[in-house]
Amino acid sequence: MPLFVLPFPTIDPVLIELGPIVIRWYALAYIAGLLFAWWYIKRLIRNDDLWAKGPRPKPEHIDDLMFWIVLGVIFGGRLGYVLVYDPAYFLANPGAILAVWQGGMSFHGGAAGVILAVIGYGWRHKVSILSLLDLAAAAVPVGLFLGRLANFIRGELFGRVSDVPWAMVFPAGGPQPRHPSQLYEAALEGIVLFAVLWVLTHRAKMLKTPGLIGAIFMIGYGTARIIVEFFRMPDAQIGFLAGGATMGMVLSVPMILIGMILAIMVVRRPA
Repeated sequence: MPLFVLPFPTIDPVLIELGPIVIRWYALAYIAGLLFAWWYIKRLIRNDDLWAKGPRPKPEHIDDLMFWIVLGVIFGGRLGYVLVYDPAYFLANPGAILAVWQGGMSFHGGAAGVILAVIGYGWRHKVSILSLLDLAAAAVPVGLFLGRLANFIRGELFGRVSDVPWAMVFPAGGPQPRHPSQLYEAALEGIVLFAVLWVLTHRAKMLKTPGLIGAIFMIGYGTARIIVEFFRMPDAQIGFLAGGATMGMVLSVPMILIGMILAIMVVRRPA
């Protein structure tokens, strides 16, 4: 037990409450992340220097695509959580499935939902699916950063017991100090991953190779998530899996493999 621990900064998860209107930090993180993605993707499209000659997504495509992406995030993220993380509870309480404001979203499920949305939109409107995936991947880390901060404010998804000087006692985590793993994820999945992808899009000009940014995002996120899982407590209803693995690790491994396969395919593909 360390001599000193950082106090958990108690922040009301409700930002504004005006009668029946309740705005929570958790919902605000999703809204801000999606608005940033909409703005940033259109900015990338308008930068001619980042693209190879030939057709590419147009700004007006993104206005329509964002609606599809929102549906993919909400339905994919919630369905992933319901089916993977706590199916027994939701089977017994089916009415709780729609209560997304109470938390319970799976990133891997949301990512799958976004990929399906992008594929459906690109196929229907004859727009490069790989380029759309690249654009979505380039913008996602900011949403991840905001989402992890919201997790921290809610005091959920906290880390394992630790004696590091920056350990915190979380209200829902018992009396023992723990890693603030939400902040680790915000740093790795948000700040670091966004910086890496920014360099690859703006300096290495990898948008000229459709699919490569999306592949690198999958590899980068999967790797960052596995690293943080060594410090994060697994969901109580699942616990540790065989060999001390967690569900987050298990879901991230195929993500990394798919990213590697996609990277090899797009690099080897003729121009």
